[in-house]
Amino acid sequence: MSQNQQVTRAIGLMIPAMLMLPGIDAIAKWLSGSISAGQVTWCRFLFQTLFLLPFILQAGRLRVPSSLWLHAARGALLVAATLFFFSGLVYLPLADAISIFFVEPLMVTILSAIFLKETFGWRRLVAIVIGFIGALIIIRPTFAEIGWAAMYPVFAAVCFSFYILLTRKLVAREDPIQLQFYAGMFGLAVCSALLIGTSGLEIRSLAVVQPTLSEWGLLCGLGLIGTVGHLLVVHAFKHAPVSVLAPFQYVEIIGSTILGLLLFGDFPDGATWMGILIIVGSGIYVFHREAIMNASEAQVGNSPSIRQ
Repeated sequence: MSQNQQVTRAIGLMIPAMLMLPGIDAIAKWLSGSISAGQVTWCRFLFQTLFLLPFILQAGRLRVPSSLWLHAARGALLVAATLFFFSGLVYLPLADAISIFFVEPLMVTILSAIFLKETFGWRRLVAIVIGFIGALIIIRPTFAEIGWAAMYPVFAAVCFSFYILLTRKLVAREDPIQLQFYAGMFGLAVCSALLIGTSGLEIRSLAVVQPTLSEWGLLCGLGLIGTVGHLLVVHAFKHAPVSVLAPFQYVEIIGSTILGLLLFGDFPDGATWMGILIIVGSGIYVFHREAIMNASEAQVGNSPSIRQ
């Protein structure tokens, strides 16, 4: 499979993942009135670990990883990103929280150039910036309207950006299922230590209660969506650079807007729809550029060194 064909395949994995993952946030927001962000985060990693454990045991992959500290750091970053974001959902509409979070694709594209030495052309950078402008049109954020709660998804974006960089670094030599199992296992360990360590401090976002049977069902569903969605993301990053896939993370706003309307009655206004169209357009443009590059490669038999 050629390089450009691999990129096209990666985009095809990334889009359904981004449409699926807002289900995690919708369930977390639905449960936010009765279960803390910390406990929801803990359950998310518990179920991910349980879902992947049979595959790990069947393949005989249960071992101490060679890059132990990188896996541990990746799990800790995912815990921090999840906890920050779930905490923000207590105060923010679903679409607003995810839109604020989407300073992350721009962050991760720039960081991938700094730390992973990935190259990208000006067209792709412009597409990412335009998608980011679309996100700003959606939320039109001011501290007067939203307050400091807007910083929760910003902190989540910072943590998730570095999580994506570690994912891209490790996925070149790790099996995706194994990679996600370690993320769940280390995430569960970090989150467990956090909940135990703060058990007597009465911190609202880290409180622990006994869920009802229906709440356990929703938590299980949250874990399943997280497991499948992030596996798709890891497979996508196995086939394409971070800078290529970054614009397609904006597609997640579409899923969050639909779920916000159906579950919480948050109907987007005209400016929000305009922002969504801009975001979708930026992703389609990158996909179109990849199709052009793929056709060029098929004709000349090689691929360019800098993908624009």
